Amino acid sequence: MIKALDRVAEVAGFGLGPLDLHAVPQRRVVELARWGMAGKATALRRHPYSRKLATMLATVVYLEAKATDDTLELFDVLMTTELLARAERDSKTEKLRRYPRLSKDAAKCAATAEATPVLNAMRAMPDLLAAKPTKRVKAGFLDARQVEVDLVPAGWWRPLVFPPDRPEGTVDRAGYVFCLLEQFHRNLKRRDIYAAASTRWADPRAQLLTGPAWDAARGPVLNDLQLPEEPAQLLAGRAADLDAAWRHVAGRLADNTEVRIDDEGRLHAEKISAIEDPPSLTDLRRRCEAMMPQVDMGELILEVMTWEPDFLTAFTAASGGQTRLDDLHVTIAAALTAYALNAGYTPVISGAPALTRARISHVDQNYLRAENYAAANAPLILGQAGVGLAQAWGGGLVAAVDGIRFVVPVRSVDARPNPKYFGRGRGATWLNMVNDQAVGLAGRVVSGTPKDTLHLVDLIYSPDGGRRPDVIITDTGSYSDIIFGLLQLLGLDYRPQLADLPDAKLWRVDPNADYGPLNTAARGRIDLDRVRRHWPDILRVVASIHTGEVSAYDVIRMLQRDGHPTPLGDAFAHYGRIFKTLHVLRVVDDEPYRREIKGMRNLQEGRHDLGRHIFHGRKGELRHGYREGMEDQLGALGLVLNCVTLWNTVYLDHALDQLRGQGYPVLDADVARLSPYMRKHLSVHGHYSFQLPDLAAGRRPLRDPDAEDDGG
Repeated sequence: MIKALDRVAEVAGFGLGPLDLHAVPQRRVVELARWGMAGKATALRRHPYSRKLATMLATVVYLEAKATDDTLELFDVLMTTELLARAERDSKTEKLRRYPRLSKDAAKCAATAEATPVLNAMRAMPDLLAAKPTKRVKAGFLDARQVEVDLVPAGWWRPLVFPPDRPEGTVDRAGYVFCLLEQFHRNLKRRDIYAAASTRWADPRAQLLTGPAWDAARGPVLNDLQLPEEPAQLLAGRAADLDAAWRHVAGRLADNTEVRIDDEGRLHAEKISAIEDPPSLTDLRRRCEAMMPQVDMGELILEVMTWEPDFLTAFTAASGGQTRLDDLHVTIAAALTAYALNAGYTPVISGAPALTRARISHVDQNYLRAENYAAANAPLILGQAGVGLAQAWGGGLVAAVDGIRFVVPVRSVDARPNPKYFGRGRGATWLNMVNDQAVGLAGRVVSGTPKDTLHLVDLIYSPDGGRRPDVIITDTGSYSDIIFGLLQLLGLDYRPQLADLPDAKLWRVDPNADYGPLNTAARGRIDLDRVRRHWPDILRVVASIHTGEVSAYDVIRMLQRDGHPTPLGDAFAHYGRIFKTLHVLRVVDDEPYRREIKGMRNLQEGRHDLGRHIFHGRKGELRHGYREGMEDQLGALGLVLNCVTLWNTVYLDHALDQLRGQGYPVLDADVARLSPYMRKHLSVHGHYSFQLPDLAAGRRPLRDPDAEDDGG
């Protein structure tokens, strides 16, 4: 922790932090910083003086933000996984002995008016701890006149900070320090204390649209999202929709045998039964799998490159210059294979000039990075949308979001504990989004296993390509009333899978409405006046997220305090309860609606299963200590998954055309249930080939489905 703080102080020593760069587009600052970090000194020296100065400035700003992010992330890890977690298990005596050493070189933070006393107390802490014991203030205690006793909350903190046997006029040193650290950490998490130089721990309030920027954005954004400046008519329409839904479901209860109401008035819906595979689907699936050509992973990536030329051109050099490397596509395919299979360089190295260790390492460092992955993914998404089979699966406007968990066996600030997924170790999550055409749209690495809710909106707003989906499906862990309201205001239809339907609190607008047997279920009351009062702020927050001015992650943190919504957060929640209740009522009343949710969840699980199959090396563990390394490797995995998906879809479509031409009865209902995630034909073990065979017809020949499988 001290080394991290020293690193922040060293970078901040350049004195460039106070410079205001808001007039420079953020994308340009990031681009200059990337060149500064990756470019060689000889290349940078050739730039004009103004360009060199701008590059240096952007690089230092980037380094200060990264150092600050890493320091606060480490502090969060120490508090949540070391101090607070151990405090739950330890005795009071042991609890008060453990606290981190404080340094005057801490990151420069600021605070809201409410949190300023906590920040000021933290700044004064080093001097307090440096004070020597006296006859009046003995070792292990602090002078009560020098500490902020009003910051000690009521409850169990009081006897720890003010033990009965303490000397008069003192407080327990360890108890006070630990209490203050907990208060600082709590305010930091909800962004009431923030670091201006940080990227992930900045003040979201300062990033919201305001003044002329808000005046300029208001009209176009509200028109895009179809939101009125005066909410009366909108809210009246939403209230009418909710009332109609309650009456519709109540009227159908007698005929709906899949819904029942228990003695406490709670709703229960029968689990949907699996649809058995008809013999026609079983045979079609068997034939299609048998017809798929055997292919090595490296050759598959190279073949997809020939279909989508923009895939390869997306890999530009970090220096910004033109590449002079021969057979760059071969080296990129090898590097992607090494990353995606988690196998390292050794299995992909050969005597070919494009496949030496030095060449692969050079391309890895200079060509493989997040923005290139996103650019390369865009043509794959577009290519998938153009395949007839993918169009039979869906229109690309329904998407599911969930995460794959990876054990991280090395020390990392981005790895957190969770015994359910990581046993006694720590890990990280690759949160990703897949649409109903089976192609991945976006992904990001998040520490540990946080609620998907916090990152959901940002993931939706950062797709690599394709159209932004209209419908979002998640598991039950992502669902909250605030998220329901926020996504609906952003024009998205949110449909989480509900694992705890009987415990879901349902809501109504009119307390006097009679919904018959559902009256008890409709026990919550939505306060539309609360929404009206906060409507101007709601619009500004939503517009700021929609335009990318602020991270939704930070906004959601800002809208909640210690698990309870702020007044503005409560307004979002009340609006969201309309759509949460509409969603629950439709779940219990509409079986096809439930099946669509289940189908998308199964589709994503199929993609995750294929991902685990591909990422098989080193026990499937993620062995990077830094977030950038994790993002590089899992970004490559996501890209290779989409290569496999597109390749499988193209050849499945070809196989279906051949079967139809032979007179085989291919049913549309069976086609809709085929999966692009089959893998028996895909070689992911051993050494790998990066030499494409002669594809005179543009495609590999399909195998005979009736021939015996020789296993080759």
